Amino acid sequence: MQEKFKSYLSSLRLERWPRSLAILPGSIAALFLVKGNLDTNILRTSLEIFIAFLLTLGISVANYIINEIADAPFDKYHPSKKDRPLVKGEISKVVLLILWFVIVFLSLLIAYSYFHTYFLYSLTSLLIAGILYNLKPFRFKDIPFLDSTLESANNPIRFLIGWYVVENSFPSLFLLLSWWFFGNFLMVGKRVAEKKFLTEEESSGYRISLKRYSFKSLVVFMIVNALLFLITFILFLVEFKFYYLFITLPFIIFYLSIFVRKSLKDRDGAEEPERLLRNPIFAIYTLVLVVIFILSYLLQIKG
Repeated sequence: MQEKFKSYLSSLRLERWPRSLAILPGSIAALFLVKGNLDTNILRTSLEIFIAFLLTLGISVANYIINEIADAPFDKYHPSKKDRPLVKGEISKVVLLILWFVIVFLSLLIAYSYFHTYFLYSLTSLLIAGILYNLKPFRFKDIPFLDSTLESANNPIRFLIGWYVVENSFPSLFLLLSWWFFGNFLMVGKRVAEKKFLTEEESSGYRISLKRYSFKSLVVFMIVNALLFLITFILFLVEFKFYYLFITLPFIIFYLSIFVRKSLKDRDGAEEPERLLRNPIFAIYTLVLVVIFILSYLLQIKG
C-alpha cells in the first residue's frame, strides 16, 4: 500500500515545484513597475503570492497527470522515463483522472473565490495550454517548433498569474515576450540534448517531433530564441528608460552561453534546467547576476 502511494505521488512530479516559482517575477515586476504598488500591505501581498503559488502548483500537477497518461505509450522508449509507474502498470489511469479532476476543481474554485477575474483567466490558460500540448486532436507536442513554443508559453502565463496577484492592468508586452522567448530557449535546449544524446529509436519513439527536426535546425532555433529574448528585453529596458540595466546584458549573454554549452555537452543539465542550480558554480553565478540586476535597478531609480 505504501509503495503504491509513493508511485502515485511520483506521478504528480512534486519535485518540479520550483517551476511554479516562475510566478514570482510577475509579482515582483508588478510591484516595481506600477507606481503605487510598493505601498501595498506587504504581509497580505506575500500571503496572496503564496496562495497563488500553491494554485499554480496545483494546475501544473494536473498538467503533469495529463502528460503522464498521454505520454505513457511513448515514455517506454525513453531510457529513464520507461520506469515511470504508469508505464510499468503499477498504478491506475482511472485514479489519476480522478486526482486530476479534484485538483483542477479545487484550484479553480479557490482562484474564483479569492482572486479577481484576470487571475482566474491566467490560471485557466495554464490548464488549457497543458491540454493543447498533450492531448489529441491538438497534441502540439508532436509538431516541430510549435511543441517548444507552446510548452514555453507556460512562462508568460505564470508571469501573468504572478502579475495579477498584485496588479489588474496588462504588463509590458516586450517584457512578456522576452519571458516567453527565454522559456522557449530553455525548451529548445532540452530538445537539442535529447536529439544529441538519445538514440534514433529512443528519440523518435519518445518524442515524435524530434524525428522531424534536424540537429542543426534545433541549434539554430535555440540561438534565434536567445536573440529574440535579448531584443525584446532591450526594448523593454528602452520602454521604461532603464538604461542602467544595460549593465546586466554581458552577464545575461554569458549566462545564456553556459546553457548552450550544457545543451551540447550535458544531457541531464539541459533536460532538467533546474538541475543546473545544484551546480555550486552555476548557482553562485545566478546569485551574482541577480545582485547585479538589483544594484543596476537601484542605480536607475537614484539616477
